[in-house]
Amino acid sequence: MPNTLDGIVAVDLSQNVAGPYCTQLLGDFGATVIKIERPGRGDDARQFAPAWRGGAAEPGDSTVFLAYNRNKKSVCVDLDHPQGIEIVRRLTRSADIFVHSLKPGSAEARGLGYGDLRPENPRLIYAAVSGFGESGPLCRLPGYDPLGQAHSGVISLTGHPGAPPTRVGVPIIDMGSGLWLFSGVLAAIIERGKSGRGAQVGVSLLETGVAWTTLPMSNYMATGEVPERIGSASQAAAPYEAFATADGWIMIAAGNDRMFGRLCDLLGIPEIAQDGRFKSNTERVPRRAELYAIIEERMRPRPTEHWVTALREAGVPCSPINRLDQVHDDPQVNVTGMIKRIDGFRVPNFKIVDFAVNLNGEKAALRSMPPRLGEHTGEVLRAAGYTEREIAALRAAKAIG
Repeated sequence: MPNTLDGIVAVDLSQNVAGPYCTQLLGDFGATVIKIERPGRGDDARQFAPAWRGGAAEPGDSTVFLAYNRNKKSVCVDLDHPQGIEIVRRLTRSADIFVHSLKPGSAEARGLGYGDLRPENPRLIYAAVSGFGESGPLCRLPGYDPLGQAHSGVISLTGHPGAPPTRVGVPIIDMGSGLWLFSGVLAAIIERGKSGRGAQVGVSLLETGVAWTTLPMSNYMATGEVPERIGSASQAAAPYEAFATADGWIMIAAGNDRMFGRLCDLLGIPEIAQDGRFKSNTERVPRRAELYAIIEERMRPRPTEHWVTALREAGVPCSPINRLDQVHDDPQVNVTGMIKRIDGFRVPNFKIVDFAVNLNGEKAALRSMPPRLGEHTGEVLRAAGYTEREIAALRAAKAIG
């Protein structure tokens, strides 16, 4: 992938997943990312379970940290130390982007608010991710992915009727917020190219969650009916859900009447496609449960592989419901290059899940592995103009690690 952001410098004061995912994407596109971490502990994600199987070379090499922190430099700075704050401000004076995930008000209390940094660098793009937004009664509360899923209503839409609340199994709010922040930063870079001025970019986990509810929320606003959990099914189409087979499950997405007719022909029930109860999608959706029973009865006797082959040959969209071990070994996934093995890294058998965008047929450039805690402190400070004597004095004062 072209290093589109080569020459762009980002100072990253975020941790966990949302902010680090944004800055990892910046690094994937060629930006220099300076990750500011607490001395001795670093990003909280370094302590999450599990560590990479086979034994990480050092403490702190959790799978979470390794997944979201490639193409970055780690600098240990104590933000509770006045000299530590001055180091960050000095770095931002020549940076293009400043990213943080501090609670609203916390950056300002440290002298790292937009109003503090902008006068020193009018071209600075100031990007922040919060839990619940920059204002309002909940703005000072901490934010985590499951809280975003819960408060935004995403959990209320996930799972089966009568079952306990079900969180989406991937950090969709965290990663989505990272993507939104990344998009906002790119837009600000383009705008800066026109105006010469920086900008303030803000996203929150709550807003990301609400954005993901666009379709069901639109349905609610149009009808006044609150959407309920319906498992793997769709509120908009049928059959559009998972069906049991002899040895597993298969997802069928017959998204129009023509595909439904092909499905019925394959199952040996062509009359169902002409039945007034099911002839059109408008009739099928309110009779989803009745239709499901008819189809599943036909599908249960044969294994998933049989149905995947037959349905695809008939032009009916479908997929086996894969476990992650099957995804890892899947030929189509491997063709896309989404999973890459990296040799020579300190963590044995290290692999990455790549960025999902191709430019000119190429994915992101892996220029550096996730860093050791404080691995680049001296290097970055020297590049910022600090002398060896000044760096030694900062270490002695415990302003840096």
